[in-house]
Amino acid sequence: MRLIIQPNYDAISRWTAHYIARRIQEFNPTADQPFVLGLPTGSSPLGVYRELIRIHKEGRLSFAHVVTFNMDEYLGLDAQHPQSYHRFMWDNFFSHIDIDERNVHILNGMAADPAKECADYEAAIKASGGIELFLGGVGVDGHLAFNEPGSSLSSRTRDKELTLDTRLVNARFFNGEVSQVPVAALTVGIGTVLDAREVVVIASGHNKARALHAAIEDGINHMWPISALQMHQRAIIVCDDAATDELKVGTVRYFMEIEKANRLPG
Repeated sequence: MRLIIQPNYDAISRWTAHYIARRIQEFNPTADQPFVLGLPTGSSPLGVYRELIRIHKEGRLSFAHVVTFNMDEYLGLDAQHPQSYHRFMWDNFFSHIDIDERNVHILNGMAADPAKECADYEAAIKASGGIELFLGGVGVDGHLAFNEPGSSLSSRTRDKELTLDTRLVNARFFNGEVSQVPVAALTVGIGTVLDAREVVVIASGHNKARALHAAIEDGINHMWPISALQMHQRAIIVCDDAATDELKVGTVRYFMEIEKANRLPG
């Protein structure tokens, strides 16, 4: 695992966006061999999306041959609902780049048969050749996508009940009313994420410090789903200084030392 420590959220966003851009450019995707990218929603990736849009508008990055799979969608919200993740992705990212709408995959929260929707999603990922890079955020309780504490570390795409903590955090998007936040979602599983050839997770702020500690210094534990990244051959966590508050000084020094030769221009 790599831990990239940046001074603040803006620096995290720049580093991550430039890393993703470089990976796409080096892959040199084509119509027959697209770059398959897994994407999250929420506040964590917004800075990354803004920077990727900027790089694209400067003519340095095309998404014409990029295929995307989003991590999750609220169960019971249609694609046009203002708080659906369909709307989030088109408002904040897809409508600003040259991606082919046919290459965008987002779970259908209104599916008549959620189990079939999830099985079909897994099949679509497999048919695409598998996800090359999965970008994600982490919750304060260590959840990855909507895989709440206690989730199986080998789980696949499925419907998942949301904890009160998650709904309280997300209430800010629903006029502060937790009662308006859906009680369940469709989400890729931990196993789905780990199948990606590379995973990059963003962790920003002191409220993510316990989750980062669990991911880096504690053992693998289904009560901290983010800790499953320890099993991945190419996992990167990009964090800011505030998120390292629960890490040992020696741990921080170690990761900063080994990354000196790997820094990307921001």
